[in-house]
Amino acid sequence: MSEFKFSAMKKDISRRMDGAIEVLHQEFGGLRTGRAATSLLEPLTVEAYGSPMPMNQVGTIGVPEARMLTVQVWDKSLVNAVDKAIRESTLGLNPQIDGQTVRVPIPALTEERRAELAKVAGKYSEEARIAVRNVRRHGMDDLKRAEKDNEISQDEHRDYGQEIQELTDASIAKIDETLANKESEIMQV
Repeated sequence: MSEFKFSAMKKDISRRMDGAIEVLHQEFGGLRTGRAATSLLEPLTVEAYGSPMPMNQVGTIGVPEARMLTVQVWDKSLVNAVDKAIRESTLGLNPQIDGQTVRVPIPALTEERRAELAKVAGKYSEEARIAVRNVRRHGMDDLKRAEKDNEISQDEHRDYGQEIQELTDASIAKIDETLANKESEIMQV
């Protein structure tokens, strides 16, 4: 395996590890903290025109104040469907209809709910760590195969393996940092 071939492999490994971190950021966006964020409603789907549609395709989601979300519904006939989608979600929110706008007050979290959310955040982080470790394992397997096929020497295998491990360590550190930030955000009263 030439240096060029390993460089391409390393780039691919890095891209896949970054993808795992990006998925973690998206999952964290759906976790409700005490503050309003548009990412809270974006994953919800609304029954519109006979098929499920993402919330951001039926209206504009806004944050007019710290504990309030609004959905400015474009089609008046979908206002009740948006209200129903928010009520039936697992978010525990109670929207209010105001013309074509659906107002969603964000209640303060109880201590028990904060602890639950912190556990969920930990679970998402562990799934991201597992994804990163799987990417590392595939990379190491490729190195073993290359050494077995006499494409690289044992020394190159060891050196390349160390580089892959450094990428893994950096990715896991990013995941841990992201989790720490999210937990402090969740626990903040």
